[in-house]
Amino acid sequence: MLTIYTINTCDTCRKARRALDAQGVDYRVHDLRRDGLSDELLAYIFERVALTDAVNKRSKTWRELSATDQQAFEQPTVDDSARKLLQAYPTLLKRPLLAVDDATLRVGYKDGDYDDL
Repeated sequence: MLTIYTINTCDTCRKARRALDAQGVDYRVHDLRRDGLSDELLAYIFERVALTDAVNKRSKTWRELSATDQQAFEQPTVDDSARKLLQAYPTLLKRPLLAVDDATLRVGYKDGDYDDL
């Protein structure tokens, strides 16, 4: 079964879920705000996706970070300061994140991205 990591108020996440529903794909939803971002989940994500590819630098949350906090995301791996910021502000992650199998994690969604599922 697929797992989609979302934020319930995110329009792109809703669109992605509608695409999965339209195809009749079974999936589990993990709301990043409600269900949180554990150290284990962050490790899972960043074993599959580079930190610089998974951070949403267009978000309001990103723009409100200090320059020092933003620098924590300029490296390819997660350090303690980046981990704490992601756990405090899950909207820093691009979303949705779709766990397809044990090795594949898709970041973001555009129309047609899930057609091959």
